Formats: sequence, structure tokens, C-alpha cells
Amino acid sequence: MRPAPAGAGDSHWCHGFCQRDNKQNNIITLHRTTSAKTRATATLRQRHIPPNVSTHIMKFVLTIWLLILTQFCGAQNDFYSRLNSAALELTKQQVTYDPRYFSIPYPNGDVPSDKGVCTDVIIRAYRKLGIDLQKEVHEDMKVNFSVYPKNWGLTNTDTNIDHRRVPNLMVFFSRKGIKLPISQKPEDYLPGEIVCWDLGGGITHIGFVVNVKDLNSDRYKIVHNIGAGQVVEDYLFKFKIIGHYRYSG
Repeated sequence: MRPAPAGAGDSHWCHGFCQRDNKQNNIITLHRTTSAKTRATATLRQRHIPPNVSTHIMKFVLTIWLLILTQFCGAQNDFYSRLNSAALELTKQQVTYDPRYFSIPYPNGDVPSDKGVCTDVIIRAYRKLGIDLQKEVHEDMKVNFSVYPKNWGLTNTDTNIDHRRVPNLMVFFSRKGIKLPISQKPEDYLPGEIVCWDLGGGITHIGFVVNVKDLNSDRYKIVHNIGAGQVVEDYLFKFKIIGHYRYSG
């Protein structure tokens, strides 16, 4: 019998062969892996956005953002301009100061058109722009009654009077609008903004800043009703200011 080739059937011979085979397989696998990585890198390079294209995209996004911001600011300015006009329009209406309690409809209820107090100036001006403060104040008070003043001993809301009280409006504008700084600088008070005063003795007052300037002081006048009806006059610094707001609904 012819002897088997040297190493044939020997586990060491087989192991050596397998090692050679494994090395070859590893080389093939490594080659394939390297090729895949090379292709992936090439794909990433193809997808890489050149600097000039990236700059154009950033400029485009910035332009869109500035356009949106400009439109928003323009809309806000238009709103306060219309609110200013609505407040001035009220001064043409003959109104007698009457602080009595009135039962009025809800929503969009109002006291008799020839009567009113300071808060009715605010309510009527906003209503001309489609904002019903009677409804807005009531809905907020109904859910957040605890944050509103308890000056009148009420335990529940009252749609006849809640929105016609200055302290309630101050809380509402602080919550739903923008609370602005209080200062002694006339330039800090702009048309369409709301100002509240402390008249002393627990009496508060409210009015609108409008784009009519006093010739002597060069500051904007106020549309309000402190007893002489709905009038426009230089009133900004007559009493201590306790509130300054902007509200657009």
C-alpha cells in the first residue's frame, strides 16, 4: 500500500491548511470591507454641501425669517394704529359719567351708549376691533378666579361688572397681554398702549395713550373718562402710574 502523503490525515496538516484558507478568506473579507467603506466615503463626499451652497441656504432661511418677523411687526403696528383710532373715535360720542351697576347681556354686553366710566372707554375701543373684553375677562376669571382681586367680597364671577373694574383689567392685561415698564419718560408711552393710575383713597383709573401730542409738553395725550365724558387730554403724569400694558387679543 502506498503511504499517504506526508501530513495527510494529520490534524496538524489540516489545521495548517485551514489557517491558510482562513487567512485568504480574511484578506477577501478585508478587501470587501475596505471597498464598502471607500464607496460609503465617496457617497458622503458626493452628498457634502459645498460652502457656497450652504451660505445661500442660510441666506434664504434668514430672509424668510426676516420676512415673517417684518409681517408680524407690521400687523402689530397696524393693530395698535387701529386701536388708537378707535379710542379717538370715542371722544366724538356724548357720554355722561355714570358709575352705577348695570345688568347687561353676555357676551358683547354694554351699558347704555350715553353712559360709562373709565373702563368703558377701554371696552368700547377694543370692541370696535372685534375683541370682547367682557367675554375674555370672564373666561379667564372663571378658570383663575383666585388670582383676581377680592376687593368686592365676591366669591364668583359677575359678567355685568367684572370687566368694568380697573384692578381686574390690570390682572387680565398682565396675564394675557404685555406688561410694560413704568417710567417718568414720555417717550416710553406709545399710542395704543394702556395706562392705569392710582388716584388715591383706593380709587384707580385707566386710559389709552393716543397719537395726539400736547403742544407744551410734547408727550402723547390720553383718551379716558374721569368724570367729564370720553375726552382726550394731557393726563399721562397727572397721578401715580401703577400699570402700563399692551394687549392685542
